[in-house]
Amino acid sequence: MTAELRERSGWADEIVGEVVLTSDEIQEAVKKLGKKITEDYHDKNLLLVAILRGASVFLADLMREIHLPLEIDFISVSSYGHLTKSSGVVRIMKDLAAPVESKHVLVVEDVVDTGLTWAYLKQIIEARNPESVKICSLLDKPETRKVPVTVDYVGFTLENKFVVGYGLDWKDQYRNLPFIMVPKKHMK
Repeated sequence: MTAELRERSGWADEIVGEVVLTSDEIQEAVKKLGKKITEDYHDKNLLLVAILRGASVFLADLMREIHLPLEIDFISVSSYGHLTKSSGVVRIMKDLAAPVESKHVLVVEDVVDTGLTWAYLKQIIEARNPESVKICSLLDKPETRKVPVTVDYVGFTLENKFVVGYGLDWKDQYRNLPFIMVPKKHMK
């Protein structure tokens, strides 16, 4: 870990283990995703829907790399609680504030693993008559799929490791780390 990252994350030394993705690697991927989304949606009415709370950091960086007029909204779902693996039960905790009809909806997610959350949300959003529904996920863990789903825009494909940082949390903490890492402590 660089001296800058150590200084910015020293408060979390007891948990920081293997850094899987550095801040620079993440920002480069976000720029590439923003460029591709700008190209693909250049003449469309784009609505970014971030899945709270994990995708909030990713959304903030991604939307600044999309060079188009766009709207944002938020939806909050839960399938993890305080666990490190999905329970498989998806619940909407906060619904969208505005209608999606006639808009091209791009859901912004921190990680797609089991696919259950994305499959559920896609079905819910499609029932509201948008022009299209796709997903952009910073992380994709295809080996953990429980249902077949397509991730339209992917920053990184990871193996099945529990990761924290850059919006990803453990018990609602460590989202503010500027990198993504595997904790060094065994976490339950």
